[in-house]
Amino acid sequence: MPLNATSPLRVGLVGYGLAGSVFHAPLVTATEGLVLDVVVTSDPERRAQAREAYPGVRIAESAAELWEGGGGADPVDLVVIASPNKTHVPLARAALTAGVPVVVDKPLAATAAEAEELAALAERTGTFLSVFQNRRWDNDFLTLRRLLAEGELGDVQRFESRFERWRPQLKGGWRESGAPEEIGGLLYDLGSHVVDQALVLFGPAVRVYAETDVRRAGAEADDDTFIAITHAGGVRSHLYVSATTAQLGPRFRVLGSRAGWVKYGLDPQEAALREGLRPGADDGRAWGVEPEHLWGRLGAGESPLTGGGTPVPTVPGDYPAYYAAVADALREGEPAPVTAREAAHCLAVLEAARRSSDEGVTVTLALADPA
Repeated sequence: MPLNATSPLRVGLVGYGLAGSVFHAPLVTATEGLVLDVVVTSDPERRAQAREAYPGVRIAESAAELWEGGGGADPVDLVVIASPNKTHVPLARAALTAGVPVVVDKPLAATAAEAEELAALAERTGTFLSVFQNRRWDNDFLTLRRLLAEGELGDVQRFESRFERWRPQLKGGWRESGAPEEIGGLLYDLGSHVVDQALVLFGPAVRVYAETDVRRAGAEADDDTFIAITHAGGVRSHLYVSATTAQLGPRFRVLGSRAGWVKYGLDPQEAALREGLRPGADDGRAWGVEPEHLWGRLGAGESPLTGGGTPVPTVPGDYPAYYAAVADALREGEPAPVTAREAAHCLAVLEAARRSSDEGVTVTLALADPA
């Protein structure tokens, strides 16, 4: 049911770590019609950081206050779950049961079955549920979608996607934990992004092969992973996520029957957010725009490293579009920008990748179109 169309929608943010402080809080506050009302964190340092960054924000210790109300306040209009992965399902289940709209950071759950359960609960309660897959609004991804729509590549045969870093030293924390309940490791972290992008671009997966490795001394979870997907339409996606890459490859290399497109470098929005820059700030900077020397190159039979091909202007990245779409969905009843069933399809691929690596087999998936 559409919410009040006149007053700003009050947002409660659960978690003020990397995801909460760098991505969700700035993007929520930059969205017309949304206001960051409550931050849930028990960490004193993060409480102080939240208050400094957003004067007037309320601090709560319990996520339940967001849907049950507390301190004389009514339940919020939207709960954003940016807490550790293992808390995503129980928190989302509680909010949906209370009838409060929810955005959950990726991965939505540990399994496709859990994601489907949440999707069904949202449908039964008539409550909005979406998953934060911000990389659908990366500059390179938006540029590739435009090239595909315009037929510049012809029929795509192979899609290579790399999200690689050089981080030889462990940082610690739950993201690098090998405990299954923590849902750590790169397969479910960066892998959630590259698999989601591949499915959006080229449709359902029918076969999955993967190699997941633990390379760094003392590491518990995968830190160097390769996933190969055969899509129902015949495209093959080769996806690489790694923290141990001493020489970085192209972010995208897409090969078609007419031409190929190669793009190096990461979208600049995360770096800007980490530096404290904000979308829509009146500082004269254009959001999501990258310099010309980073543009990808389109061509056939030429190497982009030696100047071959034609530079293609990069479409500006647009993370703010996600929460703008969320606000429209809540007010106007528009579809969620990323659905729980899309997340379930992605998780089915990640589960298949885990099994493929563990058993040394190629896993066949049953076709199921995400709703």
